[in-house]
Amino acid sequence: MSALAVGIGAVVAVGAAGAVALALPVGLGALVTFLFTGAGNALNDVYDREGDRVNHPDRPIPSGQVSPQRAFDLALALFLGAIAVSLFINMAAFGLVLLSLVLMVAYEERFKASGWSGNLLIGWLVGSLFLFAGLCVSDGRARPLQVAASLALLAGLSTVGREIVKDIEDVAGDVGRTTLPKQRGIPFALRAAQAFVVLAVALSALPVVVGILGAWYVALVAAADAVFLYAAVEASRSAAASERAMKLAMAIALLAFLAGSL
Repeated sequence: MSALAVGIGAVVAVGAAGAVALALPVGLGALVTFLFTGAGNALNDVYDREGDRVNHPDRPIPSGQVSPQRAFDLALALFLGAIAVSLFINMAAFGLVLLSLVLMVAYEERFKASGWSGNLLIGWLVGSLFLFAGLCVSDGRARPLQVAASLALLAGLSTVGREIVKDIEDVAGDVGRTTLPKQRGIPFALRAAQAFVVLAVALSALPVVVGILGAWYVALVAAADAVFLYAAVEASRSAAASERAMKLAMAIALLAFLAGSL
């Protein structure tokens, strides 16, 4: 899904013809994000293995399918692959990959266990997928980066809401983490998650207002917004169902970005 986001971000930033003309850096960018996301997920499984024994016992490490060391080795190999491939795009893209790696490790080592800061950091990392797409195709132009930044804002806000809901879902099994629901209580965390989702929905009109996306975006983003709002309401009843609904809403939003740019 992250690789797809880079392809869509490139099309939105410079148009379909522009993205085709820059197929090599776009393809390399999609590969970088594919590798980097896989590495981040593997690293997350290593750090979360104790909590996963309670919250997600079927995952590879707690179920005994993979050892923590092998998962760490996989994460390291994938991170190195992402860094190496990014060198063939441009130095700005390479720099963003290095920054993202530092932030990912900082998240696992410190910020994941610090409530708000961890949620905001993941929101930045997800939003930066679109900034990365803009860097792959900008060729020194400001406009593609401005477009990418607007998509990054929407993706980042909705991701923060989803991350807080995930923390609510996992609160029983979290070990050694002071997540927002543990820090301020589930009712406060629920309101915070809903606020971020509602803000993302409210700002979803931004690409139309500034003339970035067209009519098809309006139609599809309305569907995504409806699912997001449903997820915000559902969070008070079932965090797991809400989190799944947000995943669906994000997929619809990606399609809305793509359709609106054509």
